[in-house]
Amino acid sequence: MGFEVGGLLGLIILIADVYAILQVAASSRSTGTKVVWIVAILILPVIGFLAWLLFGPSAGRSSVAR
Repeated sequence: MGFEVGGLLGLIILIADVYAILQVAASSRSTGTKVVWIVAILILPVIGFLAWLLFGPSAGRSSVAR
């Protein structure tokens, strides 16, 4: 019964960040771009993940679809 909402939120953020880092590492982007994304996600976990979610994966998919 000692499970706190803050702990659950922290766990969700951690899982999302690990997912984003794994996706960045597996991408076909240049090494420099991967390093920048991973550092941004590590330093700013919530903002870095949201920025990656908005600007990272969609940039690769839109160029393939054209």
